[in-house]
Parts: sequence; C-alpha cells; structure tokens
Amino acid sequence: MRWWDIDPVLELERILFPEDAWSRGMFWSELAHARGPAATRRYLVAEQGSRVVGYAGVAASGTASDSRSAAVADIQTVAVARDHWGTGLGGRLLTELLKAATAFECAEVMLECRIDNIRAQKLYERFGFEPIGFRRGYYQPGNVDALVMRLTAPETAPETAPENSVQGTDIHG
Repeated sequence: MRWWDIDPVLELERILFPEDAWSRGMFWSELAHARGPAATRRYLVAEQGSRVVGYAGVAASGTASDSRSAAVADIQTVAVARDHWGTGLGGRLLTELLKAATAFECAEVMLECRIDNIRAQKLYERFGFEPIGFRRGYYQPGNVDALVMRLTAPETAPETAPENSVQGTDIHG
C-alpha cells in the first residue's frame, strides 16, 4: 500500500466497517512505519484493474534479539470487497501477511476479530489461529466484543490460497 492507495482504501473501509472505520490519519500513521530499513509494518492492496478490492496490514513489535523475548506480529486489518468474498482473496492477503511476519522474525501472530464476524474467524482458523480470549467492547462506537486469536510459528501456517486463485487480481505492497 502506498499513499495514493489511501483514498480508495478508505472508500472500501467505510463500506465494510461503517461503525468503526479507520481514519485517513490512521492509515497515514501505519504507512509511515512501513518503509525503510527500520520498517515494522507491511500493508498490501489487492487491485482488479484500477479498483482496490482488498487490503491488509500487519505490525511487528520487538525483535528476535530482544532480551528473552521474540518479536510478535499483530494483524491490523484484512478487508475484501463483498463481491470478492469466497474467491480466496482473503486467504491470499493473509498468506502475504504471514510471510511478512516471518520476515520480521515473529514467533507468533496475534489478531482481534469481531465476535460476530464468523466468516473471518473461519478464515483465521484454517490458517491455524486459535482463540485465546476476548476484549469486551473493543470495537467502538458499537461496543462489540473482539475475539483474540493467536498463531504460533507463522512460517508453518498452511497456504490455503494458491497464487492464481483470484484471476485478474494483483496484490501490491
């Protein structure tokens, strides 16, 4: 994802997450940490032609060389346009995020998922994520709980979405 992707990403964000959409400033802040040798973020967009049909991001904290702790990745967002649900695009985006977590030398990957988003939970479970807890009222202003999920050893997660599963869709970082 680059700065010029923010407007189309925001448009999709507001359609998919009308109550708790990220702001322009949140995306700018994340992208500020996604470039250069000290990058701790990786953000992707999926495009079909010139249309953004999905996006995703991961953040790493700590490093494998920190005293007695390994780096941890946090899936920040995964979003796919409704007309692309069921195409494997979410799996492709998640696969790329897990590759980034491995490149960041993360020993585990965490995420929060809306408790009412069963579709997303099933995707994460296919990749080996396991529920480990809840965050009450995490999604505001709707006061919706989050299911916290964790994946250990992201480099061993199955790749359930082959590279060509979404014809005509390109993923860019």
